[in-house]
Amino acid sequence: MDRYALVQDWLSRQFEGQSFSLDPASSDASFRRYFRVTLRDATFIVMDAPPDREDCRPFLRVARLMSSAGLHVPAILAQDLELGFLLLSDLGSTTYLAALSNGNADELYRDATDALILWQRASVEGVLPLYDEALLQRELDLFPEWYLRRHLGLELDAQQKRSLAGVFKLIIANNISQPRSYVHRDYMPRNLMLSTPNPGVLDFQDAVYGPITYDVASLFKDAFISWDEGRVIDWTIRYWERARSAGLPVRSDFGEFYRDCEWMGLQRHLKVLGIFARICHRDGKPAYVKDTPRFVAYVRAVCERYASLSPLLRLLDQIAEREPVSGQTR
Repeated sequence: MDRYALVQDWLSRQFEGQSFSLDPASSDASFRRYFRVTLRDATFIVMDAPPDREDCRPFLRVARLMSSAGLHVPAILAQDLELGFLLLSDLGSTTYLAALSNGNADELYRDATDALILWQRASVEGVLPLYDEALLQRELDLFPEWYLRRHLGLELDAQQKRSLAGVFKLIIANNISQPRSYVHRDYMPRNLMLSTPNPGVLDFQDAVYGPITYDVASLFKDAFISWDEGRVIDWTIRYWERARSAGLPVRSDFGEFYRDCEWMGLQRHLKVLGIFARICHRDGKPAYVKDTPRFVAYVRAVCERYASLSPLLRLLDQIAEREPVSGQTR
């Protein structure tokens, strides 16, 4: 029996005697799929997470933590971990990404900031996995392995490898020196839903305990939508002021805090360049790589601001002169 048939069979047991329809709700960069279940007077979401590919337990654990912290996350209505199915409450069908405009961005980001601060205030060390040096390094290594070598067909020479390793060392040194909190790890408009209360928060199963600026960088310098720097700085200041008032361990000087945001964002953007290339070439999902120019622009902007990142800027200049390998999408 295929996964879709298994989902239908499982739901027929959850809604015994009731008719329902099943429609795709969304898919993500992992092997998880989501379907909207419609009954006569209600809708639900079913998560299909093949157990040989995905583990639902982190989702359940983080959902409990976020709910306890006061965030609006899906309620777990039924589960079967052996099959890899979760039945969830439906937070709606409109993401921040779909709803954001110049006119409503300030209001929506304010709500997202408030929810983020609730999440960070609930932080307790030792509850979630540590976002440590080893994990930061593994993520950065995706950039040369998948984006440079596999996607662009670029093999670094010995000097380029040394230069990139040196930059990675600087980035990680900054990241691990930052104050820590709970980290959603993908806190971006695509994973926030317009809802009451606002926002609904999704896709949190990879949460960790790590640099406090990570989710700030994810929110304001997103994978799929960009804003001018002045607006990003304004939103970041507003977060920083509210975080300080809430007693969160952010830097006391905004300039230092913003530098931390930029260096944390740099780590994320390099990682995502690698992840999007991997999704394309390993998983056969090419749509993501169309957004790689946005990330290259984010990376270049930070490298141009800090002299110690000039080796990475030179590498980006060399990459810009190359065309993608035949048959690949840049």
